[in-house]
Amino acid sequence: MSEGFKIEIVNPDKSFLSKENVSEVVVPAFEGEMGILKDHISIISFLKPGIIKVFTGSEEENFYVEDGIVEFKDNSLSILTSSVFNLKNSDKKHITNSIEEAEKELSKKEIDDQKKFLLNSKVEVLKSLNIN
Repeated sequence: MSEGFKIEIVNPDKSFLSKENVSEVVVPAFEGEMGILKDHISIISFLKPGIIKVFTGSEEENFYVEDGIVEFKDNSLSILTSSVFNLKNSDKKHITNSIEEAEKELSKKEIDDQKKFLLNSKVEVLKSLNIN
């Protein structure tokens, strides 16, 4: 019997990550950070901009996600997103450009509250990365 569960992160281009025997995943759900362990109850939720943390044994991988849907059922976690990247391979210039674009969008007067919330979350998370 497996000690963990399966995770798959998919974006429009490809299957971004597929991994077996994961011990824990923390996702940035709209309700707040949500930790998922083996045998978690079935759940479907929306993601906000933030960091997905994937734990396998003593190994931890971190991914930035812009948005998406997370579904956990039968010890299988699926994350569908339009934008994801591995923080280990992150580019400071790309992150800086993303922050500048989000701040430019935030300065527009016609922006609605939901978009403002998402953009503020994006800026906050990206600034916290402190990539050197």
